[in-house]
Amino acid sequence: MGEYRFFQDRSIENYKKSDIFFVVTMILLLGFGLFTQYFCTQNYAERMFNDSFYFVKRQLVCALVGMAGFFAIACVKMKTIRKALPVIFFATLIMCLLTFIPAFSVEKNGARRWLKLPFLPMAFTIQSSEFVKFTLVIFLANLFDKQLSITDPEERTVLPCVTVLMIFAILILLQKDLSTSVFIFSVALVLFVVAGLNIRWAFAVGFLAIPALILFITSEPYRLDRIVAFLRPDEGAHTFNYQSIAAKRAISSGSMWGTGIGTGLVQSLKIPEVQADYIFAGWSEAMGLFGVASYFLLLALFSWRGYKIAMECEDRFSAFGTFGFVTTILAQSLMNCAVVCGAVPTTGIPLPFFSLGGSSIIVTLCMCGFIVNASRNDTDSKKEEIKVPKFEEVTINGVNVYE
Repeated sequence: MGEYRFFQDRSIENYKKSDIFFVVTMILLLGFGLFTQYFCTQNYAERMFNDSFYFVKRQLVCALVGMAGFFAIACVKMKTIRKALPVIFFATLIMCLLTFIPAFSVEKNGARRWLKLPFLPMAFTIQSSEFVKFTLVIFLANLFDKQLSITDPEERTVLPCVTVLMIFAILILLQKDLSTSVFIFSVALVLFVVAGLNIRWAFAVGFLAIPALILFITSEPYRLDRIVAFLRPDEGAHTFNYQSIAAKRAISSGSMWGTGIGTGLVQSLKIPEVQADYIFAGWSEAMGLFGVASYFLLLALFSWRGYKIAMECEDRFSAFGTFGFVTTILAQSLMNCAVVCGAVPTTGIPLPFFSLGGSSIIVTLCMCGFIVNASRNDTDSKKEEIKVPKFEEVTINGVNVYE
């Protein structure tokens, strides 16, 4: 008889459970973000839209869409995500290109970064650069995994990785979004180092990028105003520095325990567009130093569990993707808080889970879905192969038996 091989799936106890601790911290951050949107915007929303829940409803709808993406990505196999990468890449690339066509895009403050959908109200738009953050990380993770699978180091190349990075960075830069372009470039550089790039090369690239950064900053007057506002924080209190000074006043008025929600908020109501990039000032005024410390503690726990998942992944693609997504969320959070506190010049980086923005919350939750997926499974290809012994037919006293 021939030789047979049987392949048996791993028993259910061999699959790792989802990291519940990570999921809990994610839900807490999302809940605090929705809560902050309400008590920071209820008066403004009531005055402008006759609905105190206007911004909360918008954020909640986008959060529900993001949770759908979270569950979809968390439940599919990693190899399915890898197979879908070409579709994800070209869809994101097309979204970036459509922003340059006035018929498909919306102009705000002289920049075209948003796509309008014909079946949704004008209030709901898509910011393509947010989806680039997701696509770039998993695309680089896939390319890094393929390059490291090549046994001969001399045959490895970073050219495909650099090409993809430069395509997206230039497209976002042409959308007049320098801060996001620099941000994704920095996150990608960190991934390059994690994948094995000599750190000296990373410093060299960063050093060479400084002249280009200075050139781009000086090419737009509003960018120069942001630098001047950072270097001279007491000037322009009624013009270019108004938002930053108002945010600092809101933070300092929170004191130790905060002023409370509702009528307790005074300074945050003076911040223009507080529901967007300066939402952290509203949280600080309402919750005080205790609330700020609680937020950073929760963010630290979120990041610790995320990096722990990345370190324990047996699949390189999952590990690189998880590391990139945790770094993206953590770096965005710290940068936004630093901007609100006046520690760095103003940028357009939103605060994950808190800032109003459909694209931001959807992409953030999709990133979390990938991380949870990585925490639940080992490699998709791991199977236990059981080899059945080979039996031969033997005749004893006219009876056929096997031995």
